[in-house]
Amino acid sequence: MSKRNVVHVEIPATNVEAGAKFYQSLFGWKIQPMPEMKYTMWEAADGSGGGIPEVSADNPAGQVLVYIDSDDIDADLKKVEKLGGKVLHPKTEIPGMGWFGILKDPTGNVLGLYTSLNPDYNK
Repeated sequence: MSKRNVVHVEIPATNVEAGAKFYQSLFGWKIQPMPEMKYTMWEAADGSGGGIPEVSADNPAGQVLVYIDSDDIDADLKKVEKLGGKVLHPKTEIPGMGWFGILKDPTGNVLGLYTSLNPDYNK
């Protein structure tokens, strides 16, 4: 069973390369560009990390997206709706990495759920 850890944090940028340089210079994060996806992965010294997506309708400026570890995204998303939240994006595969889903809580906060292909990921 997952510990419900924060496993990924996305910080949108209008210019992904410039955003990555900013955070690398500010915090010393390791940066791994993924230009084919207009995305950059980042990793902090403690091993935590996330990504920098290009600002879009799904990734608006000012909306940092926190992903929480999930053993069963489908079950969690069903529970979201029972608890008065809304599913914004159903469980979707990230090829070679795992699965994600996006929810909105009753207050309007947006969070992500993530399940890794690696069963030992952040457990």
